[in-house]
Amino acid sequence: MNISGQCHCGAISFTALVDPGKALVCHCSDCQQFSGGPFRAVLPTPVAQVQLKGQPKHYVKLAASGNRRAQAFCAECGTQLYATEADTPKTLNLRLGCVNERAQLPPQVQIWCQSAMPWLGALPGLPRHGQGTASPRLPAGEA
Repeated sequence: MNISGQCHCGAISFTALVDPGKALVCHCSDCQQFSGGPFRAVLPTPVAQVQLKGQPKHYVKLAASGNRRAQAFCAECGTQLYATEADTPKTLNLRLGCVNERAQLPPQVQIWCQSAMPWLGALPGLPRHGQGTASPRLPAGEA
């Protein structure tokens, strides 16, 4: 499947040929912290299948496995773009949040579920709104 994507400000964009069957959700504590959310949805894709325009900034972290992982993001708007091997990139774990076709790429597996937030299963039962609305705890427009 051919996809495209970009950071929020548009300084970095990409196209890629991906395997939709590889989309996944990671619940590890690093993904939670980096994303600012309860998990991160990613799509592992070989580097050779991604065409990148613009220059992302990289932050290298030491993973629990001992591997050095480069986290790529836009230096202007902070959008997370992908993670990859720090020294010799082979696979870009594209962040689904910046992929235009993300609605067509449902995750096929969840990993690091021991770190998953216990309240995720309750989400389908919560009230739903088509667009933003005032929360009983937040003034309108603040989230």
